[in-house]
Amino acid sequence: MAMITYLLSDGTRSVLDVSVGTTVMEAAVDNGVEGIVGQCGGKTVCGTCHVFVESAAGRALPGLEADEDDLLDYTAEPRTASSRLGCRLVVEEGLDSVVVRLPKTQC
Repeated sequence: MAMITYLLSDGTRSVLDVSVGTTVMEAAVDNGVEGIVGQCGGKTVCGTCHVFVESAAGRALPGLEADEDDLLDYTAEPRTASSRLGCRLVVEEGLDSVVVRLPKTQC
């Protein structure tokens, strides 16, 4: 289990305890976190689960792969050095916590 903190664009936060194997996007969609759409269901084709990783504790997050890197160039809010797709951020053993900031819009 890992704690994922979602920092919403309106300043509120949502904190979820997430099981190993769950993605940042799945946890948000399954728990009604506003600000992540996940329109493609995690297929890495839409970019509507764009997040900015503020911090991660414990095991390192999975690396950025070419398809994710390409798609981040087409998100509604411009990418930054901390941009990732929530569908590609999988909670793995040893990951204690992740803090992600959500963009103002996904579409």
